[in-house]
Amino acid sequence: MATTSTQVHGYRPLPPRQAWPAVARCVVVSARLLASGRVRQPRTQVGERLRFADGTSALVYRETRLDNRTAPDACALVVAFRLRAVRGRGHTLFRWVSLLNTPLFVGFPGFGSKLWLAADERGRYRGVYEWDGAERAEHYARCLWRVLALVSARGSIRYRVIPRVRRDDLVRPPAGGPRARAEREDGWWLPVDPS
Repeated sequence: MATTSTQVHGYRPLPPRQAWPAVARCVVVSARLLASGRVRQPRTQVGERLRFADGTSALVYRETRLDNRTAPDACALVVAFRLRAVRGRGHTLFRWVSLLNTPLFVGFPGFGSKLWLAADERGRYRGVYEWDGAERAEHYARCLWRVLALVSARGSIRYRVIPRVRRDDLVRPPAGGPRARAEREDGWWLPVDPS
């Protein structure tokens, strides 16, 4: 996989007057997708542990995929946040009820798939997505921010768009390839070789 630049545009949400109507439209489209059986929950990656360049790791606890769609302009998106006031068994409860959040993303234009990651050693949850189009991924992340802000610790929401990289190529870097890097604080989004 070739090294690619990432997009970060200031980690800021869309204004509420733009974000909330987009989320509402997504919920309507999601209801149709769910009713038609196009949303899948494969288990092939559930239980895998992903390691990141900042020294943290997290377990994949769910995958959501829309059909077997291929994205002509594929990009990866990684979103991270820390829940506010959730401790101990509260994390288990959150993982169970998080399934109810599915209508908040599958209906956004360009969605392809998502790996749901449990809290890492620093209490951060991550979603690792494949999206069709970097601009669409960024739009989704900035809308999602409004939803996450309702339950997240202040200042904990981050996202990174990685253009021209498929999700599976991001999470399964080639052994010894350019993704095998030293630990870095800003590497919260970058999966590394497990070896």
